[in-house]
Amino acid sequence: MRIDKFLADNSIGTRKEIKAFIKAGRVLANGEPANDPGMHIDPAKDEISFDGRTIEYEKFHYYMLNKPAGTVSSTKEGSSVTVTELLSDEGVKNLSPVGRLDKDTEGLLLLTDDGELLHDLISPKKHVGKEYLVITEKPVSADDMKKLEAGVDIGDDKLTLPAKAEMKDDGLHLTITEGRFHQVKRMLEAVDNRVTYLKRLKMGELALDPSLKEGEYRKLTIAELALIKAKSGQ
Repeated sequence: MRIDKFLADNSIGTRKEIKAFIKAGRVLANGEPANDPGMHIDPAKDEISFDGRTIEYEKFHYYMLNKPAGTVSSTKEGSSVTVTELLSDEGVKNLSPVGRLDKDTEGLLLLTDDGELLHDLISPKKHVGKEYLVITEKPVSADDMKKLEAGVDIGDDKLTLPAKAEMKDDGLHLTITEGRFHQVKRMLEAVDNRVTYLKRLKMGELALDPSLKEGEYRKLTIAELALIKAKSGQ
């Protein structure tokens, strides 16, 4: 791998900026100044540093965000703040949200530049469960929960897939394995109710870090990444 690509992939700068950094002697390869942006390195063996800081190579990046209401789950959206803008300080190119949360929905959202994993996690064939905290306008009866679990008519060509519904102290916890448009809201409408608050708590076995405040994010741990890769079949 070229050293300028290695540095660019690790968000050190653009190729043009990196060329200037190298010329200024700010980049070292195994303790020696890297004089050529095109020099080839082995990321697994060579030690590369920038301004005295060793750069650990990451082919892909994985983040957990506690999405706040009012942000949109896309990379571009007119005047609205996008979830990728919340991570702009990371300087990672091509980050995309794994699936979408409605503008007014909060909670767990993964963002990555790993296209294969992203595709696997949102594929309906993988049946990755997504657990939501649902606050409703009216109480949800035991009969309503049975209907939600069995599958309801939300106006599409087929019923929703079987779900899991459980009433806890903080509200209804609903786990679905699909990602249809406004699905949770439409499911509650199908049992003559209305969602007033919605927050995603889990995706597969990965739970939202309770220490993350709204709008905060962090990198996934190695253990968390293993959880989602196992669920995706990777």
